[in-house]
Amino acid sequence: MERLLQQINALVPLSAETKRALTDCLTPCRFPKKHLLVKEGGREGAAYFIERGITRSYWLVNGEEITTSFAAEGSIVFSMDELYYDKPSEEYVETLEETEACRIGLDDLRRLFRTNLEMANWGRIIHQNEYRRLHRSHKERLTLPAAQRYEAFCHQFPDVARRVQLGYIASYLGITLPTLSRLRGRK
Repeated sequence: MERLLQQINALVPLSAETKRALTDCLTPCRFPKKHLLVKEGGREGAAYFIERGITRSYWLVNGEEITTSFAAEGSIVFSMDELYYDKPSEEYVETLEETEACRIGLDDLRRLFRTNLEMANWGRIIHQNEYRRLHRSHKERLTLPAAQRYEAFCHQFPDVARRVQLGYIASYLGITLPTLSRLRGRK
């Protein structure tokens, strides 16, 4: 939980009271590689702060997995549909490595966002950062050739580029695996 508190504190200084309120809601968990934390059509009722490990989010489109994001140590993963719109998830989140996380119930997270200004500010900041990442990713996908998209990905997510299967990265970048393999071979 210490890594989690450091990550949040780096964005929004947390008082001892807020740290206590948050940690009172957390349950440490371990998950094996390839475990689904969130399932399309499901309601998991929880968010997970990643302490160790990495996850990917994806959609299933015509039987094909389309990777939409990655999350590593210090990140939080959850179903946006469930947390914000009280609807079943439209995506999957799976662990790509054995993962240690802290679970928080969505009701507890919503309550903290409503009643604790520090947690509300942290939630706002992580979402504005994620929006910026998505906006940049969308722009790059529409305007950059595959080689430059891959370079930008490696610059933005160096740890993910080293730890994740090429097929997932290719899916995220909107290119084929053979194309990505050729690009990596040139480096």
